[in-house]
Amino acid sequence: MQMVFSPVMEKIEAGALIVDVRTEDEFKTGAYPGAVNIPLAVLQSRMEELEPRDRPIVIYCTSGTRGHMAADFLEAFGWTDAVCAGSLTEMEELLHTGQPPVPEENHQVFARQ
Repeated sequence: MQMVFSPVMEKIEAGALIVDVRTEDEFKTGAYPGAVNIPLAVLQSRMEELEPRDRPIVIYCTSGTRGHMAADFLEAFGWTDAVCAGSLTEMEELLHTGQPPVPEENHQVFARQ
């Protein structure tokens, strides 16, 4: 059994629906395995595809901006377990390591002496 380091990865391993809110053209260039494409621009008209409202949902986009907007939107409409995982790059990092990438501002630089 793989050790889980991330709450997002825990949701994915437990069967959460993975939603890519990028445009259809962006989605065609590559996506997280098993993700469904519901572009942010049409999310309101396709919300029924995400039922039930307590279903775990992991959302991502290119940078995290649209993903956060989508998660906030769903929360406003009564979804209780929708989270933004950030960008496709961050999702790919999760896939390969089981944990999100360390933000650049947290990287430590070691100087040779």
